[in-house]
Amino acid sequence: MSVRDTVVLLGPGTSVLPAAALPALRGAAAVFVAPGLDAQYWGGLGAAPVGDVPVGAVDGAVVYLAAGLDDYAAELVAAGAEVLRNPVGTALVDAVAVMDRLRSPGGCPWDAEQDHKSLRQYLVEETYELLEAIEDGDRGALREELGDVLLQVLFHARIAAEDVEPFGVDEVAGDLVRKLVGRHPHVFEGDDPAVRDAASQQHRWEELKQVEKQRESSLDGVALGQPAVALAGKLAQRTARAGLPVELLPDGDSAGVTLFLVAALAKLAGEDPETELRAVAREFERRVREAERAARAAGVEKLGADEWRAYWPA
Repeated sequence: MSVRDTVVLLGPGTSVLPAAALPALRGAAAVFVAPGLDAQYWGGLGAAPVGDVPVGAVDGAVVYLAAGLDDYAAELVAAGAEVLRNPVGTALVDAVAVMDRLRSPGGCPWDAEQDHKSLRQYLVEETYELLEAIEDGDRGALREELGDVLLQVLFHARIAAEDVEPFGVDEVAGDLVRKLVGRHPHVFEGDDPAVRDAASQQHRWEELKQVEKQRESSLDGVALGQPAVALAGKLAQRTARAGLPVELLPDGDSAGVTLFLVAALAKLAGEDPETELRAVAREFERRVREAERAARAAGVEKLGADEWRAYWPA
């Protein structure tokens, strides 16, 4: 076997070749495709399923296309083959192309009818499903829900590209890169004496944001549509950074004021009131379900106060 053999690791779900693979493909005596990849798709490169072809059986250089380092790829590598990988994020190119196809003429009729407003409910739903996957520690669901949230980003960017003042996913990504670089001068431009730790970095982030956006109020940019507990905490945090004394927070005996103060003071103490309350709510939900299961197992279908107490988990 020649050391010119090459293993090209495409990564799962992508049809983009790394540029470095092109010279190897031009000089290859054979191009094989791993099981699980679409051999017909790669047929334009002269690729064929690897089948039972043993390593070393081809007279000349071999290029092996695989989603990951399978047994055949590992055997090639052990014999001296070069390994080429796609850079991280390559599959995003495919995701953008798929979204474009769905939205274009001849694509999906439902996708073609949507606009920013009609998609709002799905953005909210997918975000909460992602949050639930994080809370449950479910890695499989986390991966799936991250993809669903990404779909919403790609969908909205594709719709925006059709506007009278268009922008697309490249502009969205470009703005994000500029924001991240600009808000982290200590990383991209050398040391920043104002950044000593995570807390000072967060404070510096807000300072740079206010200068960048030329905001007139310490509350500019606070998302008023977020859940009320999170909103109360955010308002308290922003105003505290602006020097507002605690005694000027809302005062009164109403349930709303009490809830606001609990959320605000928790945030000022370094807690996340939304996360804390969700954790308590999820634990309560777990206990209710456990008590109901225990009651059913005991043949009790209807629970009164005494039954709830009897089957309530310790």
